[in-house]
Amino acid sequence: MNGTSVNEDREDLDDHLGLRPESRTERRANRRKARARRGFGCFAGLVSLLVVGALIGGLVVGYGKGRDALERMFAAPDYEGTGTTAVTVEITQGQSAQAIADTLEKKGVVKSAKAFERVARDDPRSRQIQAATYTLKKEMSAQAALDLLLNPAKSVLVTRISIPPGRTKAEVVALLQKSKTAKLPAGAAAAAMANGQNLKLPSYANNNAEGFLYPGTYDIPKNANATTILRLLTAQYAKTSAELQLPQTAQRKKLDPYQAVIVASIIGAETNRPEDYAKVARVIYNRLQIGKKLQMDSTVHYVTGRDGKVFTTDEQRQKDSAYNTYMYSGLPPTPINSPSKETLQAALNPAKGSWLYFTLVNLDTGETQFASTGDEHQANVKKLQAWCASHTGRC
Repeated sequence: MNGTSVNEDREDLDDHLGLRPESRTERRANRRKARARRGFGCFAGLVSLLVVGALIGGLVVGYGKGRDALERMFAAPDYEGTGTTAVTVEITQGQSAQAIADTLEKKGVVKSAKAFERVARDDPRSRQIQAATYTLKKEMSAQAALDLLLNPAKSVLVTRISIPPGRTKAEVVALLQKSKTAKLPAGAAAAAMANGQNLKLPSYANNNAEGFLYPGTYDIPKNANATTILRLLTAQYAKTSAELQLPQTAQRKKLDPYQAVIVASIIGAETNRPEDYAKVARVIYNRLQIGKKLQMDSTVHYVTGRDGKVFTTDEQRQKDSAYNTYMYSGLPPTPINSPSKETLQAALNPAKGSWLYFTLVNLDTGETQFASTGDEHQANVKKLQAWCASHTGRC
């Protein structure tokens, strides 16, 4: 045995293992430290929650202004000022703000499409931008470009006017005279129409514009007079006629070119289905060949006026007029409207067939039945009568 006691040995072992009991004083000091740590942690957590809450509240309250500020911060580039050199920009019908913005960027008017989209979005008037050709400037601010587009009196180089197919010259006169874009003096359109020598008509038109006011959408120069506008229409007829080689093709088929235009005008008035154009042309030519009256309601409507009905009445068919093809054989003396390219093509290239008759059998769809004999035609007429009986007031 050595000279140390058992208790001394145990204290040495506890010291070595770290198991020596804390003294009362040490325990009290440690408890004070633990309480202090817990209190600080709760306080720090509370502060953190308050800071986060304040940030969220600030973001919610300032969202609207903050969004605009962020957009300005990250906005696409934009020019400043009202621009430099003039540039012509065409805005077409139905273009969206985005499409207009793209057009302006490509033309060098605005620095970026995004900049224009932003100002257009914030201005409800942007929905009123008209289809027209504008004179703008290069390197304009997006706002300046929008302001000019919304002021057509200062920026519109030309305006646009649309002439639907199948319109008579009287209807074209009325359309031009009422047009807010043409802005013609009272009576100007009728006076210009009457002066056929100034309209650059083909020689076979005999200075009569009926049939040669080609349908379409036209750019009208600023301050254009009625004659200038009508010349746009007759020039487009000349262009279309050249594309179809109308005079040469008509002559090869032993047709007068004027007769081809008359036939085309009847086709367009009798049916609105392109698949039937060439068939209607064949019926017309077959009846002319055997000397049978055309009996077309459309030619009677030309002189009696359109009353909204597809068919003519007994009284209308009694009107004594060279356009009354129930009363007189052959073609009417002039076209009865201005035909389209498609009906002109049909007049020059009729379908092959022996048909002598045709009739609508469904006014909603435009379905038309063709027949070579009177009996076949009467059977088709009964289909029409059945349709009319089930659609009161339509026929």
